Amino acid sequence: MARFLVDVVSALDLSAIFASYEAMDGRGMSAYAPAMMVRVLLYGYATGVYSSRKLEAKTYDDVAFRYLCADAHPDHDTLAEFRKRHLEALAGLFTQALLLCEKAGLVKLGHVSIDGTKIKANASKHKAMSYARMGETEQRLKAEIEALLKQAGMWMQSRTRSTARASAAISCRKSWRGARAV
Repeated sequence: MARFLVDVVSALDLSAIFASYEAMDGRGMSAYAPAMMVRVLLYGYATGVYSSRKLEAKTYDDVAFRYLCADAHPDHDTLAEFRKRHLEALAGLFTQALLLCEKAGLVKLGHVSIDGTKIKANASKHKAMSYARMGETEQRLKAEIEALLKQAGMWMQSRTRSTARASAAISCRKSWRGARAV
């Protein structure tokens, strides 16, 4: 598929991407080849790799990605910036690529429909909540929170009282020592 993708990208019209590079003033490092970046993104999307960080990792690990990027390793920021900068052009390129694949007989474009098949899941009937049960649970949780806050308030009051008693005892000792020294 990677070799076919090289041929597909060479047949695409990349003029919109090249135009944006020609409009720049020429300062900074040279950009990666736009055709290579498009190949990496198209192959990533075709194989289910969408994250720019994962795409970067694939350029080191996956032989097909290494082939597509000619053993260059664009940084994830570069891939993300390229995607963001050329989003509209890439949408058109993806459409062109699909049409080329259809002409080659690799894909069949048409309608996708869902038949409504029921699939058994592992969700528990006992743990699922009805609206009424959610209301009861909400009230119970509010009561628990109020009790905890009340308990914390009582603890703070007792802590304040004991701190007040301790400071009173310390001041009493200081005044007793001062009276004794006279």
